[in-house]
Amino acid sequence: MLIRKFRHCALSGKALRGLMLATCLSAPSAAVLSAQAAFAQAAGDATGDAAIRPWGFDLAGQNKAVRPGDNFFDYANGKAVQAITIPADRTSYGAFDRLRELSQQRVRDILTGLAKTPSASPQTSDEKLAAYYTTFMDEAAIETLGAKPLAADLAAIRAVKTPTDLAHLLGTGQTTFQTTGFSLGIQPDAKDPTRFSIDVDQSGLGMPDRDYYLKPQFAAKKQAYQAYVTKMLGLVGWPDAAARAADVVALETSVAGVHWARADMRDPEKTYNARSVAELTAQAPGFDWTAWLAGAGISVEQADAAKLIVGEPSAITGQAKILGAAKLPVLQAWLAFHLANNAANCLSSSFVNASYDFNRKTLAGQPQLAVRWKRGADMTEDAMGWSIGKIYVDRYFPPESKAKMDALTKQLKAAFRIRLQNNSWMSPATKQRAVAKLDHFEIQIGYPKKWRTYDGLSIRPGDAYGNAARAGAFEWTYWLGHLGKPVDRDEWDMTPQTVNAYNNPVFNEVVFPASILQPPFFDPNADTAVNYGAIGGVIGHEMTHGFDDEGRKFDEHGRLSDWWTKEDAARFEKLGARFAAQYDAFQVLPGVHLNGKLTMGENIADLGGLTLALDAYRASLGGKPAGTRDGMTGDQRVFLGWAQVWRMKVREDRARQLATIDPHSAPTARVNLPMHNIDAWYKAWNVVPGQTLYLAPDARVKIW
Repeated sequence: MLIRKFRHCALSGKALRGLMLATCLSAPSAAVLSAQAAFAQAAGDATGDAAIRPWGFDLAGQNKAVRPGDNFFDYANGKAVQAITIPADRTSYGAFDRLRELSQQRVRDILTGLAKTPSASPQTSDEKLAAYYTTFMDEAAIETLGAKPLAADLAAIRAVKTPTDLAHLLGTGQTTFQTTGFSLGIQPDAKDPTRFSIDVDQSGLGMPDRDYYLKPQFAAKKQAYQAYVTKMLGLVGWPDAAARAADVVALETSVAGVHWARADMRDPEKTYNARSVAELTAQAPGFDWTAWLAGAGISVEQADAAKLIVGEPSAITGQAKILGAAKLPVLQAWLAFHLANNAANCLSSSFVNASYDFNRKTLAGQPQLAVRWKRGADMTEDAMGWSIGKIYVDRYFPPESKAKMDALTKQLKAAFRIRLQNNSWMSPATKQRAVAKLDHFEIQIGYPKKWRTYDGLSIRPGDAYGNAARAGAFEWTYWLGHLGKPVDRDEWDMTPQTVNAYNNPVFNEVVFPASILQPPFFDPNADTAVNYGAIGGVIGHEMTHGFDDEGRKFDEHGRLSDWWTKEDAARFEKLGARFAAQYDAFQVLPGVHLNGKLTMGENIADLGGLTLALDAYRASLGGKPAGTRDGMTGDQRVFLGWAQVWRMKVREDRARQLATIDPHSAPTARVNLPMHNIDAWYKAWNVVPGQTLYLAPDARVKIW
């Protein structure tokens, strides 16, 4: 449905323009350390002690046989990571995942509590939540239906006879399980954030990225994908399933060939191309854009008044031509497969298992399907996340956590101001604008100022498929109602129970949901230095996103505009290129390298965040000595606090996938590479020439 472009999920997951990964925080999207009991309790649970012993850092998880200057990630985390057993229903396991599990369990508790008072005709939000969850959990009833819930949607596919029919049906994908073909979203206009525009982006693929279709190293995945398409078409009774599956994969391979690479989609200037419907029709012939928009509930007049912002013009043109030339039986099979794939979670076990086998097991290496209650909690969150969030905050987010975060963010902001004012490579004119942007920066913590409601959403006991479809339609209709209205800057993109944080450049703001404000990110009882390294690094990370290679192109009012001198921009790009080269050289697995251009924004934010965290910690001492804990200095404890956040293990298939699609770097890189560019790290750990991570002073990249 809605795609919120430009947002940076600071810590892991989905943030590229036009890109939404499977879960919004999911760089490694999986689970917790079962290593030491101390760290296993790091994220807390409903009954246990949330503190990390002895002072917010798990000393037992270190590998002191490794020198900090050779591999700081392993030195800080080695024994803990080695001891991790990734749960069978996860593709990775670490601190993020422990908090996700905790949040998921709390959501389940909320839902099962509400389900104790069911309603045959749900009206209130609580009744709707209960009905949605309990209906999904009634696996026996869903099993008896098989493919029957798809009947009407399959009939609509079979009724497609003309290009206009095709385009209109794809447009209805905004309110059904049908595929939309192209991505369609509504969000603030990047050049005028006071109003909403309509975004049109490339889409239409069933695998995670164009590379899966085009590069030899993914040939086995592509073959497995064709088998999966065959399986799904067979489940819906589509004739000649195997032959049609080959056609579908061939069609998508052609589409992949015209798609932009993910790294190229990171430039907000290149992806801002305003068009009228007539201009789009002329520049991308072969597809009925008017019918597509109409299917989504948007008239030509609405589209022209709002402006269509085309993200990848050559890809849109190329894909329109491909769809226009494709044979009807191929297009219908393509539609039928994507319908089944999109709806699989709401259908019988045959669909659920087929989807899991390919999308999770084959692509990401996940050995086991998550138990039903976890899937039910996630599905209900997708449908009515803000109603859950309000209950979540009332139960689990203490006011004192918000107050302490307010204080920390102000300290990080002050540290950044000093950094900008003393920047060595930026001219006075650009520096003045940079400080002005920081001064306009807004920070939102815990939960939004006002809550969304779900009045008008129809949830019917016993109709799992219909409930999910109506919830998706309700969400699209909600955003559709924003057209022609002023932008509300208090509207959030993440629910409070989401374990993540994000920077929204068109609002010039950062948002920290309640669920991330727990150990190991934030512990009110932990050593101050550890908190600065952990949540302080996160805060700084989010702030510096406003000045990374993408965020820097938005001014203090969130407008996409060029406020840099040419000389400063050139210097920044030179520094960025040097920094990217460090990540290009980093191997996630033998022969699998990070993409420094794709991950540049997150890498710059990691470097800036950790640098600001250290500055803010030192300033907080007020000139007093930091003291030591277990022989560790204050600076050392800041670096350990950041490193501990990234204690995680990732399955090989998932690591390969993330190296291709994720704008975030691998956990080891997020620790080692920022640190070896920070002079204070060398002094703190006595890192000297000859050690693996040592960089000569003139080779260290200093941006903020």
